[in-house]
Amino acid sequence: MLDFGVKDMIDIILVAVFLFYSYKVMKQTRSVNIFYGVLLFVSVWIVVSKMLEMKLLGSILDQLVSVGAIAIIVLFQEEIRHFFYSIGAHERAHRLLRFFRPGRKKDDGDLKYSRETIIPIVMACLNMSKQRVGALIVMQNNLPLGDFIRTGDTVDARISQRLIENIFFKNSPLHDGAMIIAGSRITAAACILPISHDLDIPKEFGLRHRAAKGISQETDALAIVVSEETGGISAAYGNTLRSGLTAEELEQILMKGKF
Repeated sequence: MLDFGVKDMIDIILVAVFLFYSYKVMKQTRSVNIFYGVLLFVSVWIVVSKMLEMKLLGSILDQLVSVGAIAIIVLFQEEIRHFFYSIGAHERAHRLLRFFRPGRKKDDGDLKYSRETIIPIVMACLNMSKQRVGALIVMQNNLPLGDFIRTGDTVDARISQRLIENIFFKNSPLHDGAMIIAGSRITAAACILPISHDLDIPKEFGLRHRAAKGISQETDALAIVVSEETGGISAAYGNTLRSGLTAEELEQILMKGKF
């Protein structure tokens, strides 16, 4: 008689959730076919070695499985990094960390943007949209963006509409790259961001949109894009890229810090 209990059911559910989440991560990249291949190989190994107990073929597959962990790390190193990064970036994970660090003071990782901070950004985006000036603005949320700030030039200035427009002016030396805002300060400009390789990004979108989605996938930041070709305003958060935003919609998104 098959001994199947509650613990076994929980075990199956957890494995299913892990595989589903892994599939979602792989689907965002070009590694989904490799993921299918790994699942097929593991299935064959279970059938041959555990169920049919074929000694010769099973021993060969056992040897391959024994080094499979190293092979998986080599094949999926970027995906594994993104997997753990997304876990650490989750809001509930930060709440758990705050529970163990109750005396921690509020810092740049606990930012809330006021209306006085948001209005200059919205007005600057509207003006740049009318003039077809390309721009990429990243709003820091819970996760610090120090690694990306260090790739650009330090600004450390109070947020103002004129400063934002001057930085992204076509002849400005800082216009090519991303501006990073934390709290009420423009921390840096001309920053280099990771590029998203998602296949579902429309072809008419350029590198600014892919960089916006890339930073939003790797962190919890909100990225705003003004298209140089169309003047359209877009925003990226999490794994979502919204385009054709109005001033009111952009203001609401910035007030929430997310979609």
